Amino acid sequence: MKYVCTVISVADISAARKFYEELFGLEVYQDYGKNIAFTCGLALQQDFDWLVSIPKEKVLKKSNNAEIVFEEQDFDGFLNKLKAYSDIEYLGEVIEHSWGQRVIRFYDLDEHLIEVGEDMKMVVKRFLASGMTMEEVSAKMDVSIEDLTKLLNN
Repeated sequence: MKYVCTVISVADISAARKFYEELFGLEVYQDYGKNIAFTCGLALQQDFDWLVSIPKEKVLKKSNNAEIVFEEQDFDGFLNKLKAYSDIEYLGEVIEHSWGQRVIRFYDLDEHLIEVGEDMKMVVKRFLASGMTMEEVSAKMDVSIEDLTKLLNN
């Protein structure tokens, strides 16, 4: 068994492709017209109802039961880039989780929930640069020093 991808329903394949390519820098792996797969394992499908053989009204928007998650090394730079999309609906402001990762959540053009978080390696580096020891970072993030070391070395 091999995991292949996650397919999300989109109303306009061209607009959705442009959104994901421009905002997230995704690269197209395969383009079948109404289905586009990116190298990261995300795929877009126009006419999703046809693909999965369900009535169009059963394809729900803004279901809030899953999110597409990205991590960004330059989180503040991404936030500035996101400001260019004036029609973005945010789920809230930037939050910082108890483990120190900053994230923003918003909806894409088809109202799929998106999370963009600060790259976890960058979180560790930020803590270390602030003067925290590895032991303190481990306690703050509730992650073993061994796992933090692996993260920093990858």
